[in-house]
Amino acid sequence: MKCEPAKVGLPRIFAPMTHEEILDILNSRCSGTLMETLSIEYTSMTDHSLTARMPVTAKHLQPVGLLHGGATVSLAETVGSAASQIFLDDPHNFVAVGQEIAANHVRSARSGYVHATAQFLHKGRTSHVLEIRVTNDEGALISFVKMTNAIVPRANKERA
Repeated sequence: MKCEPAKVGLPRIFAPMTHEEILDILNSRCSGTLMETLSIEYTSMTDHSLTARMPVTAKHLQPVGLLHGGATVSLAETVGSAASQIFLDDPHNFVAVGQEIAANHVRSARSGYVHATAQFLHKGRTSHVLEIRVTNDEGALISFVKMTNAIVPRANKERA
C-alpha cells in the first residue's frame, strides 16, 4: 500500500511570494550553520514539497570513501525541518521542531550531489510527519527518511 502525500499549500504569509523568493530566504539563513558547513542549498519547491541538495565531497565521506550516513540524515533533517516551517499555518506564533527521524540507507554515493525532497504524509495542528527521499544525480534512491516534527509555540517571535 502506497502512502499518499498530505494535501498542503503555502500559508498566507508566503502566498504573495514566488517559490524563488522563498528559496532565496531559506538559502540566506544558512550562513554560519551546519547547512553552510555541509554546503546544503535549497533548490526547488512546489506548493506541496521542498527540495535541497548537498555535494558529495571528501568532507562528506566516511573513512572508507562512501557518503556518511550522518551527512545524509543532516540533509534530510534540514529539508524536512524547513518544509514544516514554511508550510506552517501560523509561522509567526508557532515553530516546527524535530521530534523523531529514522533513515534507511539503501545505496551510497562517492561523488556528485545527493538531493532530498520532503513531502507531507500528515500535516496536523500539533505535528507534521514527512517522507524525505534522498536520491543521487541519476534519481536512484540513496535513503528513505521519515521525520516527525512537533509544532510548538514560538518563544522568540522576531524571526518568523
